[in-house]
Amino acid sequence: MTEILPSYVRGSWWTPAAPVNVSVVRDASTGDEVARVSTDGLDLAAALDYARTAGQAALGALTFHQRAVLLKQFALVLTERKDELYALSARAGATKADSWVDIDGGIGVLFAYSGKGRRELPNAQVYVDGPVEPLSKDGSFLGRHVYTRLSGVAVQINAFNFPVWGSLEKFAPAFLAGMPSLVKPATPTGYLAEAFVRILVDSGLLPDGSLQLVSGNVPTLFENLRLGDAVGFTGSASTASALRDRTPAGVRFTSETDSINASVLGPDAVVGTPEFDAYVRQLVTEMTSKAGQKCTAIRRALVPTAQAEAVIDAVRARIAEKVVIGDPRDEGVTMGPLVSLAQRDEVQRQVRVLQAAGGRIVIGSTEPPAAISASADGAFVSPMLLRFDDAQADAVHEVEAFGPVASLLTYDTTADAAALVARGGGSLVTSVATHDAAFATEIMSGIAASNGRVLFLDRDDARSSTGHGSPMPGLVHGGPGRAGGGEELGGIRAVLHHMQRTAVQGSPDMLTALTGVWHAGAVSREDGIHPFRKSLAELRLGDRIASASREVGLDDIETFAHFTGDTFYAHMDEEAAAANPFFPGRVAHGYLLISWAAGLFVDPDPGPVLANYGLENLRFVTPVSPGDSIRVELTAKKITPRETDEYGEVCWDAVIRNQNDDTVATYDVLTLVEKE
Repeated sequence: MTEILPSYVRGSWWTPAAPVNVSVVRDASTGDEVARVSTDGLDLAAALDYARTAGQAALGALTFHQRAVLLKQFALVLTERKDELYALSARAGATKADSWVDIDGGIGVLFAYSGKGRRELPNAQVYVDGPVEPLSKDGSFLGRHVYTRLSGVAVQINAFNFPVWGSLEKFAPAFLAGMPSLVKPATPTGYLAEAFVRILVDSGLLPDGSLQLVSGNVPTLFENLRLGDAVGFTGSASTASALRDRTPAGVRFTSETDSINASVLGPDAVVGTPEFDAYVRQLVTEMTSKAGQKCTAIRRALVPTAQAEAVIDAVRARIAEKVVIGDPRDEGVTMGPLVSLAQRDEVQRQVRVLQAAGGRIVIGSTEPPAAISASADGAFVSPMLLRFDDAQADAVHEVEAFGPVASLLTYDTTADAAALVARGGGSLVTSVATHDAAFATEIMSGIAASNGRVLFLDRDDARSSTGHGSPMPGLVHGGPGRAGGGEELGGIRAVLHHMQRTAVQGSPDMLTALTGVWHAGAVSREDGIHPFRKSLAELRLGDRIASASREVGLDDIETFAHFTGDTFYAHMDEEAAAANPFFPGRVAHGYLLISWAAGLFVDPDPGPVLANYGLENLRFVTPVSPGDSIRVELTAKKITPRETDEYGEVCWDAVIRNQNDDTVATYDVLTLVEKE
């Protein structure tokens, strides 16, 4: 791998013909040359145009569900060949556990978004957001919010510490939204990003233009961006600020930047409690996982004054017991080197800044680890814990040594702890080790606005917790202020970031056509064939059945009450029911009416309808008294074929009316229906 690392652009692999500006990437443990990197002569403008044309066309032809299925297939392909990625990851200084977080974590993101896409998004190309907004009295003019994909390319600039996970956390939601990606990995670990992209390219699964890779610098990138493009950046706050200033108007820019995260030990978490032990385990893990090169790592350990020495002693003992520094390919090593000598030198420089500001190294040293030879070829650093007597020192809340380094601060009151957390200027995550719900509630109110995520660690969740430093695909990964303000993950919210929310106004028929969802007032039809006799291939939006009427008698109400045990007074006591402001007297059970409605609209014979799997949005509007009658109108509202099954889902609009044509109840009926 000592040739120029190729880029993948415009559907093929590319390397410069005669590179002049070349960066050399070396093995973090041995100093051996791994790869050379250059983009001299790369036509970035053409690559961006290829994404906007070929990529947009290929992804635009697919529905959310079809893209979701591809994400799962990508995950399976990477899983089959992940051993190749593990071998390369070790060259960046990552242990097997570190590589698992990066590689399997990235694959897990693909699986997660595949599942969420099929569960939470329609099998369509438009996402409908929120309820209908009636804009006229007669129902002929409506409003609705819809999301459609952005028209450009999602440029993803990633950090060196997670070359697989960091790339896939951005790629997955963009791909699911239907937006092509141009990935720019950090040079020190770009060879690992190139490897996973090559695996995906070799699979033949990637739609044309949906994923491009630039291995190296992108000097002309920002001048070629335009309305409809989006930039997602992970890295330092200073670089994010500079790139934001270069971003043209109309181009979305989000960042996830270095964060001075905190972990708070609650006053109740004294020596001997499960919370104290969990706190120490987590702190050591976050100091040493990926050699501390994580944007979510704990940088400030906030502990009650009385617990400071106990925490230091416990951390020292655990590091001595659990941490073995060395080449991650060697048996028994639990912490590898930093990614490069340059990164090692930068961490040591930042430690000196913290020392100058009052930090005392109480665990570890800036000297090379004792177990490592004096060779300067490896970027090894010992875990270091600094103690600040002055918890208000500016540097400890502003300077991040991006390695196995944390600082210990003390506090006396909950308000003090919350104020110290906020001094970080906005963080990705703060964790709190406590079993005291009152303390947790109080500190949560003081720190939530400063964090994208807050983890509460106690005896009940210590074993199952995913940990302080582990963002999850379904939850926000981002944070306010210094942390960048972006949301790299966050479930479907991250998908919608790559789409435009638009208010659409029109008639019920027009909105039905635009959204793929039937709207009340739009054309509906009864063609003599019961809708339940139609497969998905035959069913159309607006297909409906209007039932006959059925009278509700007092005997029916009492029978239902005694049969079910629901003898609530509104159904059984005339005087008490009449005194209720909502009822004219004894009324029918709502669930009796729903049950009868099913009997009125159902077609009982075996056929395309396989099962009823629920009701949604049920509302009871008008009470039904003995002697009233009800009827039901059922209309095909939304049809969702499943990509991987021989059936799909149909959402039916159900309206129960009484003899006066008043609406009694409204709800959606969900059924599973055969495709053919």
